[in-house]
Amino acid sequence: MLSGEENDLLCRVEGDAPMGQLMRRHWVPALLSEEVAEPDGKPVRVRALGINMVAFRDSEGRLGIMDELCPHRRASLVYGRNEECGLRCLYHGWKIDVDGNVTEMSSEPPGSTLTEKVKHKVYPSREWGGFVWIYLGPAEEMPEFEPPAFAPEEDTKVSILKIKVPCNWAQITEGQIDSAHSSSLHSSDMVPARVNSAGATETNWLRPSTDKSPRLQVQRTDFGFRYAAIRRPIKNAASHDYVRVTVFIAPFTSLIPPNTSYNVASVIVPIDDENTAFHFIAWGGVDCPDTETWRKFANAQPGIDLDDDYNCLRTLDNDFMQDREKMKTGNFTGIAGIPNQDIAMWVSMGPIVDRSREVLGASDMAIVEFRRIMVEAARTMQQGGPAIGTAEPRVPHASIASYQGVIEKSVDWRTMGAAAEELQAAAASAKEAS
Repeated sequence: MLSGEENDLLCRVEGDAPMGQLMRRHWVPALLSEEVAEPDGKPVRVRALGINMVAFRDSEGRLGIMDELCPHRRASLVYGRNEECGLRCLYHGWKIDVDGNVTEMSSEPPGSTLTEKVKHKVYPSREWGGFVWIYLGPAEEMPEFEPPAFAPEEDTKVSILKIKVPCNWAQITEGQIDSAHSSSLHSSDMVPARVNSAGATETNWLRPSTDKSPRLQVQRTDFGFRYAAIRRPIKNAASHDYVRVTVFIAPFTSLIPPNTSYNVASVIVPIDDENTAFHFIAWGGVDCPDTETWRKFANAQPGIDLDDDYNCLRTLDNDFMQDREKMKTGNFTGIAGIPNQDIAMWVSMGPIVDRSREVLGASDMAIVEFRRIMVEAARTMQQGGPAIGTAEPRVPHASIASYQGVIEKSVDWRTMGAAAEELQAAAASAKEAS
């Protein structure tokens, strides 16, 4: 369990909160590229770490991310006109380009030099792997942008679903790194089968194990940690283990064990203390689904399962559309879609869960490690130290990989995970050389 002070250190991200300051030292995947795909299209409201911004793509296709409120009289630029290489405020016609220059002031007299004295706050941005990444920290500490683990190459196939969840980022991340819950909560979608490796069909995922009580082992790293959930396989249980290695890359990314068709990741970005943007990602592999297929598989399609602003139509008020009749006929949760099952659990805990009242067990080892690492990281930040994952020497994220497989009991899972990472790094190097 955590004390109230530790829970605040873990969860709070707004203003001067140490966790938020830590996250601002990283590139933040703040919105999807598809949200700002159209030049001169509708400006998009963006909120991350409690900061309100507006994003737009100008007439020449350049991307601008800036403070939401106009520098003149603080009206919202979300309602502005995106035209002729700038965003024009509706209130008095001030026009601002992607670099923060005020290029026109319709309300000022001819010959005014005020435009030369005003510079609007803009944030550095990069597009990669389906996301728009922004940097929100001090300019002098801005790191070089690097490819994320789920998109090691610019042309890596990536399919992303996005859902805004009304709860804190940490309880969502804990759900993503908690391997034990999948054998219960997702048991109707992650189905035990006599297969040699985890597989994927159009309707569910297959697992070579019926074991609901994994043994956990943790390996701490400079970027976060890896951990193995070790289960009895259906076949060759006397001589083999089924091992699923999950990786947490602080502060936003979890690499979930893959299947034979594609890799899986999640990216968790705090909107503010009590709201989070959850991204569930299929990527790479031999048969990665396209974006619409992925969203349909997960029951997370805008216009069907979500509103136009990525809010889930399944809520506490409608019991997440739980179908008790399906439960009577064998469906474990009665909630359609793996992410929706998770969201029901996360949101039911409240906006920020009271961790002082929990009863943890052996299956919660990864949760305990996550809290220990991130509370320590927040305290280091509070004391003027570096943000976790930014100090040298650093492990390139594109070389980090999760792993799953049935292996002999004599084999150390760490060597299998290392081999998967070496293969990924070799593939990236070969592509770069070509």
